[in-house]
Amino acid sequence: MNVPLRRIVIVDDHEIFRAGLRAGLGPTIRIVGEAGTVEAAVPLIREHDPDVVLLDVHLPDGGGHAVIGPVHADRPGVRFLALSVSDAPEDVLATIRAGARGYVTKTISPTELVDAIHRVADGDAVFSPWLAGFVLDAFTTGSTTATNDPELDQLTAREQEVLLLIARGYTYKEIAGRLHLSIKTVETHVSSVLRKLQLTNRNELTRWAAQRRII
Repeated sequence: MNVPLRRIVIVDDHEIFRAGLRAGLGPTIRIVGEAGTVEAAVPLIREHDPDVVLLDVHLPDGGGHAVIGPVHADRPGVRFLALSVSDAPEDVLATIRAGARGYVTKTISPTELVDAIHRVADGDAVFSPWLAGFVLDAFTTGSTTATNDPELDQLTAREQEVLLLIARGYTYKEIAGRLHLSIKTVETHVSSVLRKLQLTNRNELTRWAAQRRII
């Protein structure tokens, strides 16, 4: 199976950490640029138009979210994966709300990080497992029903919960445990969501949710 080459920009103010990434990401990842500040990152990303930006959320001249907004205005196809030592809720939520497709901490292994980069490049949402729960809780507390999205409005509250969990990478078994349902009931809800949204699989569902900024 041929794995596509992904072009990335690294935005992190620690040179030693960037050097470690250069050495450890492997042959399917090509680093096309590096920056250590918001000021340097925005024009660099616009210039190189990478598939994915690995983004620290704390930079000397601002938060990582300050990079995302200006870039999205000019390069909507660029996807952001936050990579940070911080797992503080305010950092995670601010970055996701700004438009990042995922958030992982720097304890992630090189192999897992490469996989996360490819998944984000493909349009999936990726989170460190212990972060996904409170992100989901934050976005399901009124945010999904306040979108005035006709497609989303046709889903029941339970179907919206299942949609978000599927889009965030949970398995049917994990969703069943979290929502106190049987696996068969979860499968039924997923089938209903896919039918109502006219989608065929969970990858399309993840992209649908990401495009609407609800994950």
